[in-house]
Amino acid sequence: MNFEINDEFGYEKDITYLDDVLNKTLELENVKDAIFSIIFVDEPTIQKINKDYRGLDKVTDVISFAFQDNEKVVLPVRLLGEIYICIPKMIEQAKEYGHSEKRELSFLAVHGLLHLLGYDHTLSAEDEKVMFQKQDDILNSLQITK
Repeated sequence: MNFEINDEFGYEKDITYLDDVLNKTLELENVKDAIFSIIFVDEPTIQKINKDYRGLDKVTDVISFAFQDNEKVVLPVRLLGEIYICIPKMIEQAKEYGHSEKRELSFLAVHGLLHLLGYDHTLSAEDEKVMFQKQDDILNSLQITK
């Protein structure tokens, strides 16, 4: 797995734990040789992205853009896409939910990566249940709880 974190926001905390979180997600989904990016942004940036690409003029916590939606395309490496995480929104949600920032950032990273892998919780209650259970299983397996 090869991923890059671009910290446009300036979140200067240790995030090395994300290696384990993202690798565990890919391992459980049986994905090998994948490339993707995670970009940390501020509220105005994520609001603009949300408005431009989803037509929603509001701040959100995470947005994913999948590059490869067609599993029939065979490449030596899977180019999964980009995950944008709004750091101020992540910090706000961690406080609101009583989570550590580590837990909330890990959740958003897994959530974004699962979207890149084709999961979509907005389609049905069943799809939401499957995706959120996977997120919980991954974080619990790594003992990343509140």
